Amino acid sequence: MANELHGGQAFICVTCGSQFAPTVQPPPECPICTDSRQYVGFDGQRWTTLEELRLRHHNVIEPEEPSLYSIHTEPSFAIGERAFLLQTPKGNLLWDCVALLDQPTIETIRQLGGVAAIAISHPHYYTTMVEWSLVFDNAPIHLHSADCSWVMRPHPNTRFWSGDSITLLDGLVLIHTPGHFEGFQVLHWPAGADRQGVLLSGDQPQVCMDRRWVSFMYSYPNFVPLDSGTIERIVTTLSPYAFDRIYGAFPRRAVESNAKERLKRSAERFICATMAGA
Repeated sequence: MANELHGGQAFICVTCGSQFAPTVQPPPECPICTDSRQYVGFDGQRWTTLEELRLRHHNVIEPEEPSLYSIHTEPSFAIGERAFLLQTPKGNLLWDCVALLDQPTIETIRQLGGVAAIAISHPHYYTTMVEWSLVFDNAPIHLHSADCSWVMRPHPNTRFWSGDSITLLDGLVLIHTPGHFEGFQVLHWPAGADRQGVLLSGDQPQVCMDRRWVSFMYSYPNFVPLDSGTIERIVTTLSPYAFDRIYGAFPRRAVESNAKERLKRSAERFICATMAGA
């Protein structure tokens, strides 16, 4: 693994999972956690490394539907999100990322066809994206340029794009939906859900515990909602795309059917609730 340089370590924030450029000493703080959307852990700023993570954690890779596998870490680490490996005839895409990358994970993913490209919804899930890219033949990492300042480990394999959308591999579309972060992006998979379409949404929209609904937040841990105008823009931006299913950021959190209509109704409910009494 390429996580040491001139005696330094690529330290990982324990609270959010972000990996930083190699240094001899840990960074003084994690800017992603000191940002108002996140938080510093109750025990203060703490750091770990990939080597330490491999001693106590493992990844679970399981099928979600044909050509789509989820990846999550047990016991849960940092934010606890899941990543996805999406298989296409033109190569596989890793959507979002988890901090742990170990040999069993690498071997399983190679058996599934490897990784041709990486795309990540927003900075909370950048984690060890450079490690994943290096292991899988320098797979390009596609991020929206509006979030370039949040990359804690810069690397030439990172490709910043700008604008409203970009197409990758076999018709997969990254869609720019600013809100939770200015460069937030979701992934549209037209062939998913038996060709009815799938949206891989990361945190925005976030699939609720009642999986018939989604939510829209500026900060989830600090309970700060997005404003109505931003929510309406997100729904409008997604309106041209067909999707019957939404996969959210956490294990088992998916809107299994009628997702586009549920998105619209969720936005209406959320706006009404946040504007009540205004």
